[in-house]
Amino acid sequence: MPLTDPRNVYEIAVLPGDGIGVDVIDATRPVLERVASRYGFAFRASTHPGGAIHYRDSGAALPDETFAAAREADAILFGAMGWPDIRYPDGTEIAPQLSLRVGLDLYAGVRPARAIPGMPGALADPRAAGIDFVLIRESTEGLFASRDTGTVEGDAVARDTMVITRGGTDRVVDFAFRLATRRKARGRPGSVTCVDKANVFRSMAFFRRVFDEVARRHPGISSGHHYVDATALDFVRRPWTFDVLVTENMFGDILSDLAAGLIGGMGMAPSADIGDAHGMFQPCHGSAPDIAGQGKANPTAALLSAALMLDWLGERHNDDRLMRGARAIEAAVDGAFADGGLRPFEIGGGHGTAAIRDAVLERL
Repeated sequence: MPLTDPRNVYEIAVLPGDGIGVDVIDATRPVLERVASRYGFAFRASTHPGGAIHYRDSGAALPDETFAAAREADAILFGAMGWPDIRYPDGTEIAPQLSLRVGLDLYAGVRPARAIPGMPGALADPRAAGIDFVLIRESTEGLFASRDTGTVEGDAVARDTMVITRGGTDRVVDFAFRLATRRKARGRPGSVTCVDKANVFRSMAFFRRVFDEVARRHPGISSGHHYVDATALDFVRRPWTFDVLVTENMFGDILSDLAAGLIGGMGMAPSADIGDAHGMFQPCHGSAPDIAGQGKANPTAALLSAALMLDWLGERHNDDRLMRGARAIEAAVDGAFADGGLRPFEIGGGHGTAAIRDAVLERL
């Protein structure tokens, strides 16, 4: 439920992390400062360590002090963490963001996919300019629930277990319907699609059953079902027909990358991880060691993640100034790319972190 304490200063825990996480967070700070100044609020941002490089140097991927700061802040702004050559002893990568999702109960992974004017997408169909959907990924259970409990039996068998609970499914599906309601008020269709594999797995049939129960509590929003393989097909065939989708953790992990590919790549894809008490906001991309520190990273996903943060804070604290700030960032991003002259490196252009940041700042 929204709080009722609009304030002038919001506490933000900033976790830049590794590689280009640092680059894109550095580009996001001045944009947030510009918007805050324009709309009459302020941030008190504190920067905290964590990630693969910190693990290599200190033995801690997510220090207790960093987790505590994230827990106490109004919101968390996250860059990217991980490094391909730095791993835990069991061979898995350093991923403190997963620990934050579980530790802060950030159960709703919000992955918007919206076509940006002027940016070439992956699809030739002109209707692709109308892509504007949000994939909601349950982020605390599913196949990821066995991240720390999976087993390897000698050199013969490895087991990871899917976990779907009624409580976990009910709350993330309800989140999806509430989001669809807000989007409908802004002119979107107002529909939620359950993405599952209910024709094969009992766990997914259970997920679908709980989805249908929650759908009945939201009669003003239409609902439907789609198998995950058919969803992957239709993300390529007709993605402009989707509004809000909700799915299990691993399915959401895979489909969200496909969704990013439709709108120009990971550099254009923002995300949020939201719970009842906390919110973390980060670009979907990783740390990209091959271009870290070279000024080539595309900060757009981080900028749009900051807009998601403002929107969430504004709704949570009943503060319209932040929501107007969120719309201003989105409009500035659209304006920066609209004429087709701004092209990030990853799509063959020559515009890097500073150029994209400055183009957005100019339109603010």
